[in-house]
Amino acid sequence: MNKVIMSGRLTRDPEMRYSQGAEPLAITRFSVAVGRRFKKDGEPDADFINCVCFGKNAEFISKYFNKGKMIGIVGSLRNNNWTDNNGQKHYSMEVLVEEAEFLESKAASESYQQNSMPQNNMQSEYNAMQQNPHNMQQNEEFYSIETGVDDDNLPF
Repeated sequence: MNKVIMSGRLTRDPEMRYSQGAEPLAITRFSVAVGRRFKKDGEPDADFINCVCFGKNAEFISKYFNKGKMIGIVGSLRNNNWTDNNGQKHYSMEVLVEEAEFLESKAASESYQQNSMPQNNMQSEYNAMQQNPHNMQQNEEFYSIETGVDDDNLPF
């Protein structure tokens, strides 16, 4: 059995591209910082896991997730082995994402990102909000599915 279940924060914005061919397929790659349960002195308290997904999942993650957002993932572990043009062998491990979920609200994500920004960026965000205090409500991405959204427009 090969099953990975993890949660963490994206370490960078997802990078999406399309395969070449008769029917292009979306491919998204990203990295997730997953906290360790136990910490030893001098060792990092998080692991940085590379992830890849294809098709609708790739489009969904690329559209709705960005650096710092909390994500829940279910997938499988893949081992990639290849030899480059110089004959050097390379190995990498990554999670092939089968399912992804939001693990926090948009407001919680924005609060986390504002608290982790350098002070000068926080001041510019504050100034922008003072100029347009309704900005957050106008850019709201979350909405109740029960309020008139048909299944054809859902990203998953």
